[in-house]
Amino acid sequence: MTNKEAYTDFASIYDELMTDIPYDHYVDLLSLATEGLKGKKIIDVGCGTGILSVKLAKAGAFVTGIDLSKSMLHIAEKRANDLSLQIEFLEKPMQKIEGTEQFDAAVIAIDSLNYLPDRESILNTFVGIHSVLKSGGVLMFDVHSTFKTNVIFMEGPFTFDNDRIAYIWHTEEGDREHSVLSELSFFVKEESGLYRRFDERHEQRTYEIHEYVELLREAGFTIERIFADWEDEPPHEESERIFFQVRK
Repeated sequence: MTNKEAYTDFASIYDELMTDIPYDHYVDLLSLATEGLKGKKIIDVGCGTGILSVKLAKAGAFVTGIDLSKSMLHIAEKRANDLSLQIEFLEKPMQKIEGTEQFDAAVIAIDSLNYLPDRESILNTFVGIHSVLKSGGVLMFDVHSTFKTNVIFMEGPFTFDNDRIAYIWHTEEGDREHSVLSELSFFVKEESGLYRRFDERHEQRTYEIHEYVELLREAGFTIERIFADWEDEPPHEESERIFFQVRK
């Protein structure tokens, strides 16, 4: 994730709230794009608590994960250590990636890119990733569609309750086009039976598909395929999650 102030308390419950995300499908998508993961070097950008990083490492990849949140990275490091997996985790903003051409693939999973504030930050991220990918290396990422930010998110507030964690999620239109401001109030049951409350404020922004394409091409990437909602089908007007597979 890219918002350094967010996810401090959220880190402790993040995994429990993300159980419906098909991370294994992301592993399959990357494996297909790289013709197998064993021995490949992959950078997991916005790695969060390391769920995907660990799955990629278990599939035989050498993984480096980067994120802005120390709390998230602490959980990621513990997750990898508990499984005796050698994964390098770095506290770093995604728009400041730089280094040598060493990675076979990069991934920015589960709309992490949508936390960047503007086109310049996205371009810097793409340029940085391009610089650390080997020739022929692949970048795969997903973003919210404009339909999701403009329509789906505006259907809030949303609620959740699994007896241990509850939240109320209020959403409103952001100041910028295709942006959404989310204010979440969490209630987490402690061992005493009392609930602890904390609040999170997040802003995400997305762009039209052609705008991402323009930025990717400006960074030097070739577009291989664009699909939606975890399916090998082109996006349509009500698609919610857009995937990009591009290559250096």
